[in-house]
Amino acid sequence: MVAPARSQLATALASVLLLAGALLIVWARGSLSVDESTPTPPSTKDHQTDRPTMLAIPEQRRSPARTIAEDLIAPPQLDPDQLERVEARPPLSDLGLAVPPKTPMPQDWREVLLYRPIATSSVTFEAMGRSLAISGVRGVDLDKICSFHDVAWPCGQRARAAFNSWLRGRALSCFVPPETERFAIAVPCRLGRQDAGAWLVSNGWATALPSGIYGKAEAVAKGAQMGIFGPPQ
Repeated sequence: MVAPARSQLATALASVLLLAGALLIVWARGSLSVDESTPTPPSTKDHQTDRPTMLAIPEQRRSPARTIAEDLIAPPQLDPDQLERVEARPPLSDLGLAVPPKTPMPQDWREVLLYRPIATSSVTFEAMGRSLAISGVRGVDLDKICSFHDVAWPCGQRARAAFNSWLRGRALSCFVPPETERFAIAVPCRLGRQDAGAWLVSNGWATALPSGIYGKAEAVAKGAQMGIFGPPQ
């Protein structure tokens, strides 16, 4: 009779343990649930990034862009038949022509840099063992005396000094033959992007040859009374 009593006691104890476990599970679930009325704390991301938020504009409040002063800003309506093509405006003077027109050169002539040029007259200079003259212009003799309003002055010497002052020992880029000539030969030269002949004639320190390209520059110098056409300098 002892064995059945022990079996009943074990069964009752197991039932009690199962009931206690079930109650414990129910209590744990109730304690872990969050009350819906409790406000949730703000996220740390919102506190870290304190940036103003953009307000979304409703679609019905958006309006398309409109043109202001359409008659003033918009180009006028033109009839293509009324348009007329005209020739391009020529330059105001030869002073703006930095590079002279390209002229055919002998095939054996090459463009070289002549360093430390020294003017020997208003259009001639010596550099690196060469004696050269600026092409397309006629120089002023060193002993020439100019007169302006009955006032005489040595314009020949002043013209050479002006040429030297403009050079200031800077290298001239000239088209020269491969061999050095005994006498000075006329060659086209430029200082940087400025044509040497155009500078001399437009400033009145040389005159243009009849067959040259500096006729307009000489007219400008005469009108402005520059160089030999003006007062003593």
